[in-house]
Amino acid sequence: MSIQPGDTIPDTPVQVIDGEIKPARTDALFARRKVLLFGVPGAFTPTCSNEHLPGYTRHFNDFRERGITLMCLAVNDAHVMQAWATAQQVPSGLLMLADGNASFTRALGLELDGTAFGMGLRTRRFAMYAENGVVRVLQVEAPGEFRVSSAEAMLAAI
Repeated sequence: MSIQPGDTIPDTPVQVIDGEIKPARTDALFARRKVLLFGVPGAFTPTCSNEHLPGYTRHFNDFRERGITLMCLAVNDAHVMQAWATAQQVPSGLLMLADGNASFTRALGLELDGTAFGMGLRTRRFAMYAENGVVRVLQVEAPGEFRVSSAEAMLAAI
């Protein structure tokens, strides 16, 4: 079962990319702040690169004005996430979370089996709003869709 509104964010290790790569723990990343975390199946994949991440990049200041930290999660290694952030011109402060072993993704219960497409275990496409480590809003996409986890949809939902 996946995480639900009212649940606490599980504590797992990830690597955070904001210009440079740093190890972190999710409990510390979500503590004492408002966070909008969006998950994507993979860096450099079409919908993720053409729509999902660019939408959050475009609306970065809209979230910042609401005091919300943006984070992007993918089951990719930190170097891929860093290269993707550079290629997408991700603004400083939009944190890219590399979950190379899918530890955080599995702890959230939001994994996707992409083996049929040669992708292995990935993160489902979703967006989640949390306050002080507690989930308030969770929008998980149906397979192959991109509607409820967009930046625009989440701005309307929160």
